[in-house]
Amino acid sequence: MDRGALCQAVALLLVVCSLGPTSLAETVYCDLQPVDSKVTYVMSQVSEGCVAQIPDATLEVHVLFLTFLGDMSMLELTLQTSKQGGIRPREVLLILSVNKSVFLKLQAPGIPLQLAYDSKLVFHEVLDANTTQLPSFTTKDQLLNWANTKGPIASVAELNNPQSILLRLDQASSSPFSCNLEPQKDMGRTLEWSPKASIRGCRLEGVAGHKEAHILRILPGPETGPRTVTVKLELTCAWRDTDAAVLILQGPPYVSWLIDANHNMQIWATGEYSLKIFPDRINPGFQLPNTTQGLLGEARRLNASVVASFVELPLASDVSLQTHSCGSGLQPSPTPVEITTPNKGCNQELLLTLIQPKCSSDGMTLVLKKDLISTLLCTIISLTFWDSSCQAEETEDEFVLSSGYSSCGMEVMENVVSNEVVIRLLSSSSPQRRKVQCINMDSLSLQLGLYLSPHFLQASNTIELGQQGFVQVSVSPSIPELMIQLESCQLNLGPDMEIVELIQGQEAKSSCVSLLSPSPSGDIRFSFLLRGYMVPMPTTGILSCSVTMHPTIRSLALFLLQEVHKTVSTRLNIISTGLHDKGLVLPAVLGITFGAFLIGALLTAALWYIYSHTRHPGKREPVVAVAAPASSESSSTNHSIGSTQSTPCSTSSMA
Repeated sequence: MDRGALCQAVALLLVVCSLGPTSLAETVYCDLQPVDSKVTYVMSQVSEGCVAQIPDATLEVHVLFLTFLGDMSMLELTLQTSKQGGIRPREVLLILSVNKSVFLKLQAPGIPLQLAYDSKLVFHEVLDANTTQLPSFTTKDQLLNWANTKGPIASVAELNNPQSILLRLDQASSSPFSCNLEPQKDMGRTLEWSPKASIRGCRLEGVAGHKEAHILRILPGPETGPRTVTVKLELTCAWRDTDAAVLILQGPPYVSWLIDANHNMQIWATGEYSLKIFPDRINPGFQLPNTTQGLLGEARRLNASVVASFVELPLASDVSLQTHSCGSGLQPSPTPVEITTPNKGCNQELLLTLIQPKCSSDGMTLVLKKDLISTLLCTIISLTFWDSSCQAEETEDEFVLSSGYSSCGMEVMENVVSNEVVIRLLSSSSPQRRKVQCINMDSLSLQLGLYLSPHFLQASNTIELGQQGFVQVSVSPSIPELMIQLESCQLNLGPDMEIVELIQGQEAKSSCVSLLSPSPSGDIRFSFLLRGYMVPMPTTGILSCSVTMHPTIRSLALFLLQEVHKTVSTRLNIISTGLHDKGLVLPAVLGITFGAFLIGALLTAALWYIYSHTRHPGKREPVVAVAAPASSESSSTNHSIGSTQSTPCSTSSMA
């Protein structure tokens, strides 16, 4: 064999040898299937979002767009704010937009919170927050425009299938002053959340033994800064053999690892890694394949016979994995169900949250949709009030339970009507009971009164231009369990004039309006200053206010009483006294000014005529200061105009 042929044969042999392990790794047969293990992880990257600074606002708005896969899911939502040395944190409006039904567990300790959501889709336990029905919107932009009318937006995030969300209200100083949506946004410390993730596993063919591999692959993110991923691996069996398991961690080159495991095991990781028990001891990493088949081949090369868990995740900060295979074979996952519930079978906790009766002047009515009941894997045998003879009517789509206030065990105490709903389930031997309470909102009436003094002694329907008015909004009969919030007020002065906004979004619209302390009985009060001059001059006006009523006690907040919005108005007579002691109106001022100027001019001409015809021509001298009266009038006139326009309430946008 000549030298050329020998070199070609050696080169071909080297290529085959170099490709051998990779080819084996890339052709490993391992059919990954869902397994019965649990993985949770925390990340700050969202599909779309933004964060902004709003340093001078009294209310900050946060918007969450949440997309769920199951017909009924559970969400844990926590709001946090740092201690501010006794300073009361600013008010927060949190807007939840969801696509399917969700059971909300909310924690917001010490935060004055308003919550806006669709009450047909969001169910919850007792909330220490004011709630608002979210209007129906067809696009994301429509909702954001509505949110902007409530206050400055501090953050927006779009999340897919979240299990838990942590929203920190402390603003980062590096954030911009406006919230502009960005795709694949890293929210930093502002928002961290845990999506749902699936775990797969398989048996590696042709490998004997009981050694198992746990593989975690972190996918690259949009940002490439250094990141540390904390990995907690909890195995529910006790090995004596330290070589019985291997943990394989693969990620982008900028990712390092902090490992917290309850068993000794081999560790193969890209990038540097350290153990939680020895955090200062940094270990170098290895080069690992960045494909699924390549990582399965690496597990086989390490003599693992079972891939007990294989997880692919986006860039996360914390990953927790719990498994109990222990090399004894894979535990197949049960048939997946499109619902996230804490227990298998009928989820009675979620079912009880659906019991939210509605009250009217005729009685109490409860409607339960069968599709939601079946989603919760529940089968209802009977649905009654406390009096078991009052049973629900069953239709093709729903259960309807209703009663008047004088039957079925209704208890009427002052302004609150109480009863108990009893549910008997196929899966439970004991019935489930839920107390329900309500207020007859149809029997309530609102009163809007105008007063001319801050003592609120006698109502009036007449107000003068330039006069201060004091307004009181009250409800009768007075119900201590009912809270009233003033949403907006306006003064309509007729078709030829702009509507004057007094209060908008529960805040004074201008410096002419002041929110006052409520009355001893809780009536809402505010004052406004009516502008002293308008063109054309109004003679009547309509003062109207919109209020929101909701319960203050927790038992009412939990059940049927949703927010009720009502509007009340009153007609006012507006008078003008002309040359009033509080100042002259502008036409009178202009007339006096013109008259003074005309008189001064005529007087000057007359004096000049007399002077020029009575004195000897040779002794004439210039005449000075003859225009002093006009100058004096002009000065006085300027002062009057200034006094008419000096009030901050003189612009057309104020009352």
